[in-house]
Amino acid sequence: MSKLRLGVMISGSGTNLQALIDACAQADYPAKIEVVISNRPDAKGLDRARNAGLKAVCIDHKGYDDRAVFEDAVHNCLTDHKVQLVCLAGFMRLLGADFVGRWKDRMINIHPSLLPSYKGLHTHARALEDGVKFAGCTIHYVRPEMDNGPIIMQTAIPIAADETEESLIAKTLTYEHRMYPAAVKLIAEGKARVSGNKVIVKEDVALPTEGLISPLA
Repeated sequence: MSKLRLGVMISGSGTNLQALIDACAQADYPAKIEVVISNRPDAKGLDRARNAGLKAVCIDHKGYDDRAVFEDAVHNCLTDHKVQLVCLAGFMRLLGADFVGRWKDRMINIHPSLLPSYKGLHTHARALEDGVKFAGCTIHYVRPEMDNGPIIMQTAIPIAADETEESLIAKTLTYEHRMYPAAVKLIAEGKARVSGNKVIVKEDVALPTEGLISPLA
């Protein structure tokens, strides 16, 4: 079976990267990681990649005066490794429209809120401040606008009465770590496709883990 070739882009500890590494280690998983790219040399996720025997590359954005040149370097690295799907996993740099356009419908992102609510940073603190009853996380195809694009998968996470920002972050991550491999699997198996501003999922797809809201819901 030909496996979907992934490029994972990170900026930090890489816990979602680890979830993908663990999934790809399963013989029947339909994707494999070809390269891990970080824009920060101190990203712990690079060590995760190397410990798993994966190609780990740092392309430090601080070494480039021009964002377009930095993004060209990233693009070239991805294409050199014949990447078919880019997975942003805690990559904390905004990507320009040209780069996003080159990877349209071939680049996905995970965001810790129920988009379109709470785009940007500090999502958990903002949700708690607003007193909403559910937080969440979303996996979506990337578009030039920040935290925007066709939604592949979402989960709603109940907020407890005594919830803190730290406890909500930890709770959300447990869902993220199940969702990201499940979403990649859908794409790799050809069971999710973009149609306009929506993602269409084949009706024979079993929902991945309990509590996840698929585009069928």
